[in-house]
Amino acid sequence: FNYCIDVEWLIRQYPQEFRKKPLLIVHGEKRESKAELHAQAHPYENVRLCQAKLDIAFGTHHTKMMLLLYEEGLRVVIHTSNLIDADWDQKTQGIWLSPLYPRLPPGTTGSAGESVTNFKSDLIHYLMSYNSPTLKEWADIIQEHDLSETRVYLLGSTPGRYQGNQKEKWGHLRFRKLLKEYTSAIPAQESWPVIGQFSSIGSMGADQSKWLCSEFRESLVTLGSSVKTLAKPDVPIHLIYPTVDNVRQSLEGYPAGGSLPYSIQTAQKQLWLHSYFHKWSAETSGRSHAMPHIKTYMRPSPDFQKIAWFLVTSANLSKAAWGALEKNGTQLMIRSYELGVLFLPSAFGLDTGYFHVKKKMFSGSNEPVASFPVPYDLPPEQYGSKDRPWIWNIPYTKAPDTHGN
Repeated sequence: FNYCIDVEWLIRQYPQEFRKKPLLIVHGEKRESKAELHAQAHPYENVRLCQAKLDIAFGTHHTKMMLLLYEEGLRVVIHTSNLIDADWDQKTQGIWLSPLYPRLPPGTTGSAGESVTNFKSDLIHYLMSYNSPTLKEWADIIQEHDLSETRVYLLGSTPGRYQGNQKEKWGHLRFRKLLKEYTSAIPAQESWPVIGQFSSIGSMGADQSKWLCSEFRESLVTLGSSVKTLAKPDVPIHLIYPTVDNVRQSLEGYPAGGSLPYSIQTAQKQLWLHSYFHKWSAETSGRSHAMPHIKTYMRPSPDFQKIAWFLVTSANLSKAAWGALEKNGTQLMIRSYELGVLFLPSAFGLDTGYFHVKKKMFSGSNEPVASFPVPYDLPPEQYGSKDRPWIWNIPYTKAPDTHGN
């Protein structure tokens, strides 16, 4: 499952003896680019293509997932990288690897092999949303495996307009529902900030009240099912997105900006947004100069020593990815396919309501067991007066990058 795919490159990533194994590629290409993908796949008789339907304008098949079937079982991989060489080279990406899921004994029925996080039925439900006979086969394969060891929650988006009980199945309203049902309303946490970190930005509207600080923030600040929604304190939002200098000084130099597609047309309509921006810095993981294509969202404590939850996902900061309410809040409209995994303390046997943040991403074992490896530096540093967000379709000639461009 992916967005940008280089079939020849993908096949080369397999050891020689496995390059003829059956491979199904789920994509969202149409017309010329679909023909191009089919031409790429044509030389390989083991490669099948499955087109995800995209019936709403400007939608993409943005989900990045691998379902790997072995003799010994099944593995699920949910990640943020396109299947192209550049995405696996000098960038910062996120990847969640499931345990190896064993096959259930024959004749097992119903909800066998389910996890406390309902991951199995949620994954099957996500696959069924494609309405594809080929993916129904994979849903059946998942049904035959034991996914009970899974500790994360699945959070997906799939294109459509959803009302009634369908409204909470996808996008930011699904996020809201998970936070409502599986986190605890700890009063001290109600003022904790939220962080969003991403590599692309959609159109947010004329000001923050249109979407970012209304429906989207309301989903992100949900904690348990406390009814006190009226007196919500104004929760700070910290957004992490690379500056021009971040890109200029990166391993790839200016070309890294090709994967940070924030356009001048969108940016100049929402200058208000840039006051929320913070630089990319990742000394903790040695990745300050590897530009982020990872997308993460989390709820840290004010001292940034703890987090209430952590999400890694394909979803950037956009209404197309997360959904936007329509018809007076009765309908959620989503344009794209997205997929991520949510880490909640409760599913890891923690009743404190938080993870500790790991001080150094790769340090030894002298930290509490449940310390979470946040891949960038906390607290995030706000843009200075001279910092500008990276915009991909304007020229940069003032200063050379790391390659002298």
